[in-house]
Amino acid sequence: MAGYDAVLLLSFGGPEGPADVMPFLRNVTAGRGVPDARLAEVAEHYALFGGVSPINAQNRQLLAALEPVLAPRRVYWGNRNWAPYLPETLARMRADGVRRAAVFVTAAYASYSSCRQYREDLAAAEPGALHLDKLRHYYNHPGFISAQADAVVALGAPLGKARTPAAHLVFTAHSIPVTSALSSGPQGGAYPAQLAAAAALVAAQVRERTGWQGDYDVAWQSRSGPPSVPWLEPDINDRLEQLAAAGVRDVVAVPVGFVSDHVEVRYDLDVEAAATARRVGIRFARAGTVGVSPSFVQMVHELVLEREAVASGSSPVRRVLGSGGPSHDVCPLGCCPGRVPRPAAAGEPADLLVGPGS
Repeated sequence: MAGYDAVLLLSFGGPEGPADVMPFLRNVTAGRGVPDARLAEVAEHYALFGGVSPINAQNRQLLAALEPVLAPRRVYWGNRNWAPYLPETLARMRADGVRRAAVFVTAAYASYSSCRQYREDLAAAEPGALHLDKLRHYYNHPGFISAQADAVVALGAPLGKARTPAAHLVFTAHSIPVTSALSSGPQGGAYPAQLAAAAALVAAQVRERTGWQGDYDVAWQSRSGPPSVPWLEPDINDRLEQLAAAGVRDVVAVPVGFVSDHVEVRYDLDVEAAATARRVGIRFARAGTVGVSPSFVQMVHELVLEREAVASGSSPVRRVLGSGGPSHDVCPLGCCPGRVPRPAAAGEPADLLVGPGS
């Protein structure tokens, strides 16, 4: 059978009340030896939003938007770090008789944390006879790019219609260790290269639609870990200081590395970066994420149809923008490796045999 019985929405998860915050953060940092004192500092970020991350509510909205589009396929939702947990979701799918499912991950780019780690989660959840195919990276898909450009255009005035000169766009994404960035993708360096490509595509659409005449670049946010470990730079706050020193007075942050406005977007940009901008004399605005934009929802449907066409032996239509071409359907063996080799599902069969000491 070439078609899928179901589509699995696979995401990060987040706390839904104050009592959830510390257990959630312990899940996120499991095995890293992060002390509770440090986690308590991060928990204060969640406290500003009532101890609730908006990511789960936004995933429910995405689930509801996908269900009519993907019918008659059933749509399920599982998280890495909070309920509904992935193993429970897979168990429910098996009990419902699902045999083949496409997996849509709420991360558009290639890296260990945004791709392979989710595949490791799938393997650890023991899908059994359930056949899973992870859908390709969509950082350059027209549906994603158009939805992100829509969010920038919706800001209006900062783009130059009411202010002169036009705002400088700073595209942001989650920073990762430099070593992880260098090993991302089949040939390495995929994560920063894909972010740069997405930023250029969104900026081009904004320019075409509005006549915006500003400039743009990419900065990073939400880094963690010891200062001795190099991570991708510049940090968004450092970049704001640099832009202020260069005479820039209007900045729009575009969180192109995220698909929903979860706490890392709302705190690191709306609170921390906004405070930095005020301190250095920059007028600051933040564009929304793609959320449940109709073009983004339609993109998921297209990605499912692509993989069904491949399974049936026909040539799918793969819509992309830019010169990079579509991402691979199946992650090559060992793609985006972690510090410790672990089995990974929804890829090359041999990746399921990978383990410590292999």
